[in-house]
Amino acid sequence: MNYETLHSLSPQELHTWALQQDQTDPLRAFRDRFFIPEREGKPLTYFCGNSLGLQPKTARAAIDKELITWQNHGVEGWFEGEESWLSYHRCCQQSLAKVVGAFPEEVCPMNHLTVNLHLMWASFYQPTPKRYKVLTIAGDFPSDQYAIETHLKFRGYDPAEALIEVSPRVGEYIIRTEDLLTSIEQNADELALVCMSGLNYYTGQVYDMKTIAAKAHSLGILVGFDLAHAAGNVSLQLHDWGVDFAVWCSYKYLNSGPGGVSGVFVHEKHHHSNMIRLAGWWGYDEARRFEMTKGFVPMNGAAGWQLSTPNIMALAVHRASLAIFDEAGIENLRQKSEALTGFLEFVIQRVNLRAGYEKIRLITPIDPVQRGSQLSLLIDEGGKQLFDKLVENGIIGDWREPNCIRLTPTPLYNTFEEVWKVGNVLGSIL
Repeated sequence: MNYETLHSLSPQELHTWALQQDQTDPLRAFRDRFFIPEREGKPLTYFCGNSLGLQPKTARAAIDKELITWQNHGVEGWFEGEESWLSYHRCCQQSLAKVVGAFPEEVCPMNHLTVNLHLMWASFYQPTPKRYKVLTIAGDFPSDQYAIETHLKFRGYDPAEALIEVSPRVGEYIIRTEDLLTSIEQNADELALVCMSGLNYYTGQVYDMKTIAAKAHSLGILVGFDLAHAAGNVSLQLHDWGVDFAVWCSYKYLNSGPGGVSGVFVHEKHHHSNMIRLAGWWGYDEARRFEMTKGFVPMNGAAGWQLSTPNIMALAVHRASLAIFDEAGIENLRQKSEALTGFLEFVIQRVNLRAGYEKIRLITPIDPVQRGSQLSLLIDEGGKQLFDKLVENGIIGDWREPNCIRLTPTPLYNTFEEVWKVGNVLGSIL
């Protein structure tokens, strides 16, 4: 959508235009499926789905259903009831597969993200005396940094020597694809693994995962991605891209509650290999799990990496949220997301234009292919005060030190009118 034609509109005319977009939005009814936080009886403008997604109205009933099973069946809930808990993860696999572009057996909801990252590393990071280094992006999400650092130390390597970090060029905020590919090629003889975020939490940049995976595989290097900020946000085709493994959380764009269950992807090409893994009893062959025999026999597919008895209540909420994604369609959500974020970019640039200088610097890529819902705004002076003013006006984003405001219009529950409000409030403050 080209927003340049809107520059001549007055604020009120632009408001009318935004309302018209909402009226014709085929996904508009999904907003009513969520609880919108309120202050003094008025709904907040919630642009923080990149940090914690809103609660589906079906979440409580989903939990209640499992509480009733527990109440009526006790331990036999694993085998009895309307739907037994024994294979509950299967209730999410089909939906998750659509979200990340995979076969159902390639995905499984389980554990938490950093736990899953360590599990994947235990299997996919198999260093040799020659190939032991890992390539990642500089300044990745702290949990990823800590996991990689400590896992390398656990294997006996000094992260300062074994970890290759690719940074943006001087004066730039995003990392160029050609720089990532060049670094992979230059270090190919020593690289055992490429492991990085698929979408940068700070800048909002989506990396070209397909091209990165193809380059690494052409040089015999395995590839894994952390999709915490990508799953449920951007279009993914993990199977077709040949990605070896991926992990993500469900409490951001997937709206499955604070600390919600994580997910993993393991490409089918690895399902029948004798891969080393850190095993637990819930990953054991389901048909024989209660034989309690010695010697680990994994379930087929990603489910074979499960560890402990799953959290059924967390899975119930996850399932309820995924049902909304099934109904809306990830491609439809992506189309609306591009429109909403494009409009947000427009209203921010309109504020700059009327101020006569670049008061707000956008560090997220302008190309919609290279970003998701989030825009990251750098405010050189008075950034925290501006953020606080937004909050006072009922606009909830999030603040990242030292001078970054992240705003994320989410297609399931945000509107064009809310984007207009953000621009209007920014303009009045600045």
